[in-house]
Amino acid sequence: MPRSLARPDAVLIQAVIAGALSFAHLHDLADAAGQSGWKAWAYPVSVDLLLVAAWRRLRTARRDRSAWTWFVIALGASLGANIATAGLLDLHQVPAWLRILVAGWPALAFLGGTLLVHSPTTPAPAAPEVEQPTVPDVAVERDDEPAPASAPELAPAPEPASVKPAAPGPIVPAALLDHARKLAEAHRATTGSPMPADTLSTRLGLPADMTRAITTQLQLT
Repeated sequence: MPRSLARPDAVLIQAVIAGALSFAHLHDLADAAGQSGWKAWAYPVSVDLLLVAAWRRLRTARRDRSAWTWFVIALGASLGANIATAGLLDLHQVPAWLRILVAGWPALAFLGGTLLVHSPTTPAPAAPEVEQPTVPDVAVERDDEPAPASAPELAPAPEPASVKPAAPGPIVPAALLDHARKLAEAHRATTGSPMPADTLSTRLGLPADMTRAITTQLQLT
């Protein structure tokens, strides 16, 4: 037989002594509260069983608040009996509230033991996460969308028949030139062809010489 098994365990001996004293104190307190005979012996058994059930529950579920609650209640009942029978309480004249507490203990212990035994120990499995399908990025091209507008192309102005120097044309304001450029770009984006000079003259409502000057500057810029 191994020596480790033959040697007495000091912790085990201390537990037996503490359990026996607590058992006797609970019996004495129950007997003083009016629970005589076998009833007085049943009270320490009930307290110890609730304490053991709560401790076993804590070993499997450390974060169970219900197990901690019943463990503290059973431990408080055991410690309370030890303190009450240490001379702080007259066992011949037990107060009424203590008699009520002792009489109601069986129902409380039964409720605690039932909740500890029949409560689930493992949490319900979480629902599996469903991965969302990834949608590839698809470039959508529409046939009805106009092609990107490029630089406006206007019809070239006719060359002068003579080589005589032409008279200086009218001065075109910058705001009018910008407006004409926007009209030409819009016409190009809509029809796909350059805006003719006569169409530009009609849209602007200007004389022919002013329109030609605008057309010439648009070609140059």
